[in-house]
Amino acid sequence: MRHTEPPGTEAIPATPKTRLRWWTELPLIVLVYACYSAGRLMVRGDVSDAVDHGLAILRIEKALFLNAEHPLNRLFTREPWIGVPADFWYASLHYLVTPVLLIWIFRSRTVRYRAARTWLMTSTFIGLIGFTLLPTCPPRLLDASHGFVDTMAYYSSYGWWGGEASAPRGLGGMTNQYAAMPSLHVGWSLWCGVMLWRYGGTRATKVAGVVYPLVTTIVVMGTANHYFLDAVAGAAVMGAGLLLTPYVMRTSDRARALLVARFTKRTASGTAVTADAPDAPAVPDAPVTEGAGSPIVSGGCQTSAGERFPRQREQRLEPGAEPDTSPSDAGDETPAPAR
Repeated sequence: MRHTEPPGTEAIPATPKTRLRWWTELPLIVLVYACYSAGRLMVRGDVSDAVDHGLAILRIEKALFLNAEHPLNRLFTREPWIGVPADFWYASLHYLVTPVLLIWIFRSRTVRYRAARTWLMTSTFIGLIGFTLLPTCPPRLLDASHGFVDTMAYYSSYGWWGGEASAPRGLGGMTNQYAAMPSLHVGWSLWCGVMLWRYGGTRATKVAGVVYPLVTTIVVMGTANHYFLDAVAGAAVMGAGLLLTPYVMRTSDRARALLVARFTKRTASGTAVTADAPDAPAVPDAPVTEGAGSPIVSGGCQTSAGERFPRQREQRLEPGAEPDTSPSDAGDETPAPAR
C-alpha cells in the first residue's frame, strides 16, 4: 500500500534556498505568538454577550447529552491529588511541550519542519478569528448557580498562577478570559500528538501522542476552563489549518519569489545606471586587422604599405635569393648575417 503524506505535511527539499535558520525562525514564532496574545487582549468582547454564548453552548450540550464538564469538575474539586496536577497541566504544558516539539522537529526532521510550523501558525490565527467573532464565557466564570468551581482559583495557593486566570499572579488582567471558543489548549495538544505519532519512531512516543491530547481535553473540562464543544472546535480549527497549509505555503513562496525578483531587478537597474555614468573611463580596444591591411608592428604603431622607417636602407635581392630569417639581435655569440 502506497504511503501518502497528509495535506500540508509534504517534505520540502533541503536546498540552500529553502534551508531554515534558527535565528530567522525564532523571531517569526515570537512575532506570531505576540500577535496572537495582542489579539486576545484587544478583542475582549462584551461580557454579557460572552455569558450568553457560554450558556447557549451549555444548553446545546445538555440537549445532546454531552455535558461532561460537571462530573469532571466535581471530581477535580473533591480530589486535590487530581485537581492540583490538572491545574499545573493546564497552566504550564502548552507553554513547554509545543515549543519543545517545534525545536525537536527543526533539529531532527528539518524537511518536515516548515509544513508543521505553518500548520500550527495557520490554525492559531483561525482560533484568533474565533475569539473575535464568538467571545465565550468559560464555565468557571459563570454564576455559581450553574454548579462550576474555578479549580485554578480554588488551588491557587499550590501554584504560580493567580485566581483570575492561568497567568502569573498579578497578571490575570492582561489576558482575555473570554477566549474560550475554540480551545487552543486542545488544538495545540492535538498538533503535538500528531507530531509525536508521525515522527517519534518509538512505541512510547506514539502512546504519548495519543495520551497528551486526550488528557488535555479532560483537563480543560475538569478545571472548568472550557466546554466540551470548545474542545471539539479546537480540533476542527486544527483540521482547517491542516487543509489550508499547502495554500499558505504556496502563497508564501510566490510572495518571496516576487520580492526576490523585484529586489534583483532594482539591483540590476542600479548597476546599469552606474555603468552608464558620463565620468566612467572608456578603454579603447586595439584595432585588429586581417589580410593585406596595415600590419601592426608594435603596440599602437602602424605603417601603411610602402612606408619606411627613418634611416631604413633599401635591400635589393638578387633573383632567386631568399631573405635571411635569422634575427639580427640574436646575441653576442651569434654571428650577424653577411650583407
